[in-house]
Amino acid sequence: MSKQTFTTGQVLTSVEMTQLQTNDYNQTVSAKVASYVLVAADAGTRITMSNASATTVTVNGSLFAAGDTLIITNIGVGVCTITAGTATVSTGGSLALSQYDSGTLYFTSTGVAIWNGANPGDITGVTTAAGSGLSGGATSGTVALSMASSYSAKTATYTIASGDEFNIFSMNNAATQQFNIPVDATYNFAIGTQVNFFWITGAGQPTIGATTPGTTTVISSGATSATPTIRAVNCMATAIKLAANSWLVIGDLA
Repeated sequence: MSKQTFTTGQVLTSVEMTQLQTNDYNQTVSAKVASYVLVAADAGTRITMSNASATTVTVNGSLFAAGDTLIITNIGVGVCTITAGTATVSTGGSLALSQYDSGTLYFTSTGVAIWNGANPGDITGVTTAAGSGLSGGATSGTVALSMASSYSAKTATYTIASGDEFNIFSMNNAATQQFNIPVDATYNFAIGTQVNFFWITGAGQPTIGATTPGTTTVISSGATSATPTIRAVNCMATAIKLAANSWLVIGDLA
């Protein structure tokens, strides 16, 4: 039963009283299957939306009184979004209802409503920034993230670049080749970035160093701290950025 207006001296019938009592426990439900604009008679009721595609429920002003409430439930697969028409709708969460989500519109005046939506503490988005070494993300619910590292075989001197964060590089050459770390002005890797190198085969023993030693500092436990070599075939080393133009190389070094 929707919100009723009574006049002075009006006598309520038993049927009306029963309806009012019933409404306290089971609100009148208005089922919608397409985008819908609220009307005054929706006060005190529950609106359900069921559609496989995205829908909206629009809220206009001058229809409801301060203190009016109504519930909106989305039972469809498509997201249902509470949309402000001529009214103002504020929320601390999301105005978008996923399937089986519900929320309540509470009117503080004829043209202003507060939406107490489902999952007000839910995430609004998890994204993976460039250089994070992660892939995945989502805008709601359970979020899956995974390492985004890849492997690339090199046969000549190589300078790491954007997109190489957390990746693995091998070297195979008859002569010594170097894995180079560029200056920040060329590409400013985030502090904490790691890049992995290993010697896969070939007589040339790979080294790791800076393209511009006077600008970029490389330190390691290698015999030559600034340009350590990978100790043997199938051994690995990792370069870690510590600060601006400052890297530490760790691993199986010589």
